[in-house]
Amino acid sequence: MFLIVGLGNPGAKYDNTYHNVGFAVVDELAKRIGVKFNKSACDSRIAECKRDGIAIAKPQTYMNLSGEAVKKLVRAYDIDVARELVVCYDDVDLPLGRLRLREEGSAGTHNGMRNIVAELNETDFMRLRVGTKTAELANGETALLDFVLSKIDYKYHKEMTSAIDGAASALLELAEGEPVARVQEKLNRR
Repeated sequence: MFLIVGLGNPGAKYDNTYHNVGFAVVDELAKRIGVKFNKSACDSRIAECKRDGIAIAKPQTYMNLSGEAVKKLVRAYDIDVARELVVCYDDVDLPLGRLRLREEGSAGTHNGMRNIVAELNETDFMRLRVGTKTAELANGETALLDFVLSKIDYKYHKEMTSAIDGAASALLELAEGEPVARVQEKLNRR
């Protein structure tokens, strides 16, 4: 089984916000493989593709408590964290639209990832970061909390849509067994 978790906040008021990019990526992935988020378990909405051995999850615990849901998912699906888990999320430390895939590392400044690392007591798992740092954020024109919970600005819509598509493609390649190094190489060429 391969578990792909997209991070975000539940509820319509958070749709299309920078902090919900992880949800947007896994929504696109589910659409591509033809599955729906029709299962609720482990404090998550889940789409399963049993034929391909893929479970896609959107934790419903709100971002800062994502680890609680991820821990339950890992146990329920009996996941080898280092080989079968990948978490996709927004990253304000990366330029808008940039994608970065790593096999391990710290949580950085992301509270959802900090909670996952704390709950799993593990840093050796794949993570796909989607850059959301805009010029306005970089220049200090907006506060971080206001920014991450704001709707994606229309002028960045095309770049973010491209990043979401690229991230969904990368996750699908990983789930289909493409070596991490090859997927990383493709992302770095973007």
